Amino acid sequence: MQKYDYIITGMGASGLMLVYHLISDPFFDQKTILLIDKQNKNRNDRTWCFWEKENGTWDEIIHKKWNYIFFGSTNFSEKIKIDPYQYKMIQSKDFYQYVLKAIAHNTNITIIKENVQAIKDEGDIVEVQTDQRIHLGNKVFNSVIFSSEYKEQKRFPLLNQHFLGWFIKTSTPSFEAETATFMDFTVPQKGNTRFMYVLPFSETEALVEYTLFSEKLLEENEYELEIKEYLKQKGINDYSILEKEKGCIPMTCYDFRKYNSKNVINIGTAGGWTKPSTGYTFSITLKNIKKLTKYLKHKSDLSKFGKRAKFWYYDLLFIDILYKENEKGSALFSQLFKKNDSKKILKFLDEETSFIEDVKITTSLPNMPFLKALWKRIF
Repeated sequence: MQKYDYIITGMGASGLMLVYHLISDPFFDQKTILLIDKQNKNRNDRTWCFWEKENGTWDEIIHKKWNYIFFGSTNFSEKIKIDPYQYKMIQSKDFYQYVLKAIAHNTNITIIKENVQAIKDEGDIVEVQTDQRIHLGNKVFNSVIFSSEYKEQKRFPLLNQHFLGWFIKTSTPSFEAETATFMDFTVPQKGNTRFMYVLPFSETEALVEYTLFSEKLLEENEYELEIKEYLKQKGINDYSILEKEKGCIPMTCYDFRKYNSKNVINIGTAGGWTKPSTGYTFSITLKNIKKLTKYLKHKSDLSKFGKRAKFWYYDLLFIDILYKENEKGSALFSQLFKKNDSKKILKFLDEETSFIEDVKITTSLPNMPFLKALWKRIF
């Protein structure tokens, strides 16, 4: 039975980001790496968006960039220039192809199509059990969520960012191609945090997505009815649906790191790398992958990688509020964008602001809900 230096379970964003950074560094040239996923990565099954200054790691495969974002609500709406940031979108098929092409000629990398069922750290070796066999590795990087405890526990509330989107083509120019609709809360809230998210690729093509930050998911037809109504209100009646996407991302401050061990680390959403207050994962995952790649050169205990930052506490209070009073999302985000420079907001959500900047942003929000949430956390 072959033993690998590294085994990466799951070939989504975090798994492929990791292997890409490993092969980009000569330090890891002699490491044997096994990639395991239950599916072939050859189709467009999701999109990833993030904001970034200047050029970045993935600029070769950026599908579209926007220099402006639109925020809309009943009490504040504005088209915002986000320079020096750009809002960027990657389609997963392009991402998969790009990374798989980069690793194709690396003889130290093996890819297999199997379903990972369990991972066991034996101290001196890690066993990865699939539906076909057991694989042995010195270190395992796992992006598969095995435990449902994060859904069942009560200490850290769980909201979901759940959405359904249509890629549409209109018969006449209907979109402002240089402006991405970041959040449009003008749709009926119905006791939740609900908004439309629109990414225009041209004046006649766009992704129109109905998104909720809430505990319970909807029936598929409910999302689609809201998209139809939104398009109708925008005067968009003649269009064809080219493609659909849907998804659900956990928004929680649950400590996924407790499943890490000396030789096993959970990455991506399985590692708690999703931003709890927004559901964004791609950018934070990229930052963590870069840190992890450096960490592997000098240290071996994976359980000691990463630490809880101040932003975790901000997110904790925010999720506490939205979980208890889910209808407040629109008002909170509206106040955030109304009272602050949008570039500072993006910097804050990217977890790059100083403490002084944090204070300015957090004090612009209504104090009472956060004080109540803090009081309950303390006592």
